[in-house]
Amino acid sequence: MIKKYSVLICIIISVILLVIASLVYPGGSLHDKNSIGFDWSKNFISNLFAATAINGSDNPSRILAILGIAFHAVGDGVFFIHTSKKMPERQATNVLKYIGVTNIVFTFLIATPLHDIMVIISSTLTLMGLFYITVFILMTKLHLFKFSCIICLLIFYYTLYLYGSGNWGLLAIMQKVSFILSMLLVLGIEYFTSQEDFKREKR
Repeated sequence: MIKKYSVLICIIISVILLVIASLVYPGGSLHDKNSIGFDWSKNFISNLFAATAINGSDNPSRILAILGIAFHAVGDGVFFIHTSKKMPERQATNVLKYIGVTNIVFTFLIATPLHDIMVIISSTLTLMGLFYITVFILMTKLHLFKFSCIICLLIFYYTLYLYGSGNWGLLAIMQKVSFILSMLLVLGIEYFTSQEDFKREKR
């Protein structure tokens, strides 16, 4: 039972820990260093990982946030490993399995001083994995997931574009939008698709 619902369990625990971390974050954002608390439209999730909050106070949210990203990393990694077993081609199976295992480490390292480079590596691997999954879903009759995958990829790419262009104001919002949509997509594919869906409808 735990193995079957491991992705869901990891995501739920991750969200709970990150929300609690945001509630105890002292304050300070990119727009106002003296602001109180964590503003989901102005702060970045990475603000929760720092030993010191932007306003200069000790950051009690750090441990909770690090645990939260750890569960998120494991959940995403297990998702790609599980999905690799649904793929009808060995190459796709191997790629998704490799992404699942390695990206657990890279995603967790986002919470370290290596944040910037780890964001690039982890995002690249995640996009590669989602792209592979999208290609095979487009060859099925899972029409809702076709639409969902394309929208999720477009928003993911747009969020990375904002990151690269330095549009921090909009990025703070899109970071959460992308996070929520990808999380919902992961849960949908994990629990509402099967190996038979990919094999039976493959053209």
